[in-house]
Amino acid sequence: MVTGRELIEDLEWRGLVAQSTDREELIRALDNGPVTLYIGFDPTAPSLHIGSLAVLLVLKRFQLAGHRPIALVGGATGLVGDPSGKSEERTLNDESVVADFVSRIRKQVEPYLDFDSSPTGALVVNNLDWTAPLSAIAFLRDIGKHFSVNQMLAKDSVSSRLNANGISYTEFSYQVLQGFDFLELFRRHRCTLQIGGSDQWGNIVAGLDLIRKVEQGSAHCLTIPLVTKSDGTKFGKTASGTIWLDGELTSPYALYQYWLGVDDRDVISYIRIFTFASRDEVGALEKEVAENPGARNAARYLARDVTARVHGADAMAKVEEVSKALFGQGDLAAVDGATLAAAASSLPNAPFTEGLLAIDAFTQAGLCESKSAARRLIKEGGAYVNNERVADESVILQKSQLIKGNLILLRKGKRELGAVLA
Repeated sequence: MVTGRELIEDLEWRGLVAQSTDREELIRALDNGPVTLYIGFDPTAPSLHIGSLAVLLVLKRFQLAGHRPIALVGGATGLVGDPSGKSEERTLNDESVVADFVSRIRKQVEPYLDFDSSPTGALVVNNLDWTAPLSAIAFLRDIGKHFSVNQMLAKDSVSSRLNANGISYTEFSYQVLQGFDFLELFRRHRCTLQIGGSDQWGNIVAGLDLIRKVEQGSAHCLTIPLVTKSDGTKFGKTASGTIWLDGELTSPYALYQYWLGVDDRDVISYIRIFTFASRDEVGALEKEVAENPGARNAARYLARDVTARVHGADAMAKVEEVSKALFGQGDLAAVDGATLAAAASSLPNAPFTEGLLAIDAFTQAGLCESKSAARRLIKEGGAYVNNERVADESVILQKSQLIKGNLILLRKGKRELGAVLA
């Protein structure tokens, strides 16, 4: 059994604690556990993104330490919209769209937790179940009367909007709904700990106050820092958009490549946050990054671990097989076609046409800035088609070279890839 202090100190070491109501009281509660805790996920998209993975894994860490996790999917709050971190009003989705998002996210959350019948068996709940039956009058009388407008206005998520573009009553009410969630989970499941991103502090504290006023109970909260990047750009974003956990929206190959490409300045902190590596394992990887950064072993460890956790070991094996084949370490024709196609779609590319010269393919795909540059690359022996060196500038790409019938791989030197797509 992991003690409360060991759990909190591990979370702190991993950079997963921003704020807590009372650290020592929380540790004592955990030692007297099991504690039931929850994290909420609002269905604002058809999938969670990789930032959500950090808090989802915190739920798993608590469960492994002997506590009971609840994942709340906000079918009600998703209809309203959280103003936190937003400078303008969210676009409200139709009820049918939100219901579909709830179903998708519920299924996405379930593989990360254990749902057995033990005292630590996880639950997935939907706050629409207790919000929808309540009339507006009952909600205002029974819940709304416990909230001070002065305190609500002082919350960062509200005050920042008031000083910018204003805020609607709908989004202003979000903190009341989230507080009501905590109260209901306290009543239904004796849930005494809420965890969320650091931007949720005000909303979470509102729930603590509501539990104290309505039930004369006590509870705790703990927030997690928002994951950032050292270069100042937004974590979880690429030129092609958000990195999602849904394999249909972000392929396993693209997820793997995202982690493989993380900055050396970030890789160790990400390993602490997104994997279950021990202190000794992290220390060894940190030493390797310092002594031999070019090897990229820490980034590879991170990419393999997270991709396998999100998409499974089989998908991870296919990704690695394709990754090696792309750089001439395997048979392109023998690898998984869907994974190869996903990889090719993320590369700079040109369309296949009859009679397409290799020099034109390298130019159109953006691997060379001009035909003369492509000719020079071929002359210097740095141009490859399907991992075969291009012999001369007169080479024409053939339909028979299309791998799986839909792509030809281009490579400039050792590392720059492109594709011709049919």
